[in-house]
Amino acid sequence: MKDQWKEHWNDRYLKDEFIYGKEPNKFFEEEVNKLNPGKILMLGEGEGRNAVYAASLGWIVDAVDQSQTGKAKAMQLSSERKVKINYYVEDLYSFTPKLNYYDAAVFIFLHLEESLRSLVFKKAIDSLKPGGKIILEVFEKDQIKYDSGGPKDEELLYSLEDICEELIELDFEKFSKEIVILDEGKYHQGKASVIRFVGEKHK
Repeated sequence: MKDQWKEHWNDRYLKDEFIYGKEPNKFFEEEVNKLNPGKILMLGEGEGRNAVYAASLGWIVDAVDQSQTGKAKAMQLSSERKVKINYYVEDLYSFTPKLNYYDAAVFIFLHLEESLRSLVFKKAIDSLKPGGKIILEVFEKDQIKYDSGGPKDEELLYSLEDICEELIELDFEKFSKEIVILDEGKYHQGKASVIRFVGEKHK
């Protein structure tokens, strides 16, 4: 399954266009703007729009994704915007970030197989310094009713209970299910059901 997903994203990112646009996700933009720049981990970063935005604010950015074509697009965008990002082409399940190192870790529309989710979330939490934040926006289970993007397999979508269970050890600052209007490139357009979360690792 992992190889199938890698092939899927490599093929999708081969297009000349940036399929989710070049501008950052709006929720991520709002939340990262509230923080003092430090070190940030971007998981499943794809074509790099959020990583490049963070770098433009002065963050030291480590981005991770399994797609080599995603990295190529991200490096193109970082060159256009004249910023530096570090981008690692690795499977998220085998990638091991430094412990107690990052000031923030970010999940933007990263949809993982249920059986492997906990491993990736735990790695992200462990990678944070005390006081570090997780910023997350994902498609909620009701997204299956909408054509605005995201997986068509309900098992890859999240419930509020899923997120609560995975991130329960953090101090919740924002945790909500919302209906939003997406306008992110070709593949995220229209009404969508999402979960938005910000949490802090205990100091």
